[in-house]
Amino acid sequence: MTGTTEDHAVPTISQVVLDATDARGLAEFYRALFGLGYRPGDEPPAPGEPDPQGEDWLVLRNPGGVQLAFQPVPVLPPATWPEGSVPQQLHLDATVPDVAALDRQHARALELGARLLRDRSDDPEEPLRVYADPAGHPFCLFVG
Repeated sequence: MTGTTEDHAVPTISQVVLDATDARGLAEFYRALFGLGYRPGDEPPAPGEPDPQGEDWLVLRNPGGVQLAFQPVPVLPPATWPEGSVPQQLHLDATVPDVAALDRQHARALELGARLLRDRSDDPEEPLRVYADPAGHPFCLFVG
């Protein structure tokens, strides 16, 4: 669906691209966290087999939403947000329906390898938690 402004078509965001020193590992983290599936041809290889796609570009499909893509980079300093010299630059926001779901997804995120950066789950107006993914990219889970 392409948006319009006045008489001109505007671009539609199709995916968010995350840099990672381990593109496959980060893609697997988000695949499990959000229940996404790979674009055909991007699936992980059989154990012990080479992973040329994981060394190039991976896409996770999100029916009805924005896709996530992963591109390998040789070095990636993790964000030090909320303090330090390396800003977050970009982060993902994901919503859950209620605080009970926030607590369930908190446990899942940690089990999958996320690191808790900030906990505002007791905020009566917008309960949320901020995490770093395994590559250091911040993301938020909140009730919305």
